[in-house]
Amino acid sequence: MLFFQLFITFFKIGLFGFGGGFAILSLIQNEVVTKHGWMTFSEFTDIVAVSQMTPGPIGINAATYVGYTAVVNAGYSAAWGTAGSLLATFSTLLPSFILMFVVSRFLMKYAAHPAVRAVFSVLRPVVIGLIASAALMLMNKENFGSPVDSTPQFILSVILCTASFLAINKWKVNPIFVILVSGAIGGIFYGFLPI
Repeated sequence: MLFFQLFITFFKIGLFGFGGGFAILSLIQNEVVTKHGWMTFSEFTDIVAVSQMTPGPIGINAATYVGYTAVVNAGYSAAWGTAGSLLATFSTLLPSFILMFVVSRFLMKYAAHPAVRAVFSVLRPVVIGLIASAALMLMNKENFGSPVDSTPQFILSVILCTASFLAINKWKVNPIFVILVSGAIGGIFYGFLPI
């Protein structure tokens, strides 16, 4: 039953995950944490962090990790977790494959049609809203700390978030450099790296 639910859930996510990447994260979180309870929000936040650090699209990476974690959390072995991982990944990719095959043939013929243009003009703001939703979803206690419980961590998180945003958007610093510098600062702050 769990594997069937995984297939249906991630097929639906793949089908309605307009905008991919960060836009799909809010859909995944809603399904696996809120609706099905396959994992805690803290576990999901960790999965998002790992998905961002590994090569490949973040939505697909998240589906892979979620599939494994959901099955293992349900009491199955690691081998079954691997099967859950493969199933979630396949289920997420399948709708895109089908839609791109169908849509590419349709778009080649009707790309200039006013109705097609109108649909795409409406979808653009929706995609931006989904990405903004994912960003706001990640601004939580697990990622930023709490101003009450862990004030130094919260202050450092806000400073790093603001500095990263400005570095990438205003000063056009390479995001890889921003990640490495932020990781080093975090390592120093938590005592993993010598000052």
